[in-house]
Amino acid sequence: MELEKEIKQKKFNNEYQKALLNIIYTNSWISTIQSCFFKPYKISPQQYNVLRILKGQYPAPASINLIIDRMLDKMSNASRLVEKLRQKGLVERQECMHDRRQVEVTITPQGMELLGEIAAKNHEIESRFESLSEEEVTQLNYLLDKLRG
Repeated sequence: MELEKEIKQKKFNNEYQKALLNIIYTNSWISTIQSCFFKPYKISPQQYNVLRILKGQYPAPASINLIIDRMLDKMSNASRLVEKLRQKGLVERQECMHDRRQVEVTITPQGMELLGEIAAKNHEIESRFESLSEEEVTQLNYLLDKLRG
């Protein structure tokens, strides 16, 4: 649906303003879809992101700083997310032998199992993009990369 109809605004100052609002609105739309998707798994999209980062590091542990560097949502509190995942048994935290101020985080077998369950249904989120052709998705990726410079 067109942005004008979604937010009930007939006119924009210019196409740049419309593009900015469209990206913000679309981000919110995708965030809502993700939150609903992850709810049955009792994790947030940010916690899922941490699990994916740890899976990519496995079997090596990851520091909190490495997790922060790789997170999609830079505003997330990685330490808090890791602690919630630890409480759920999805990750383990250990003090670093070389630097006692640093914590090493590793995904658990339970965390890997959860990622497997989610991956089996990930098409539910990706199917939202099926209104675009593969060529259009490639163009969208190019334009978003270009926008970020």
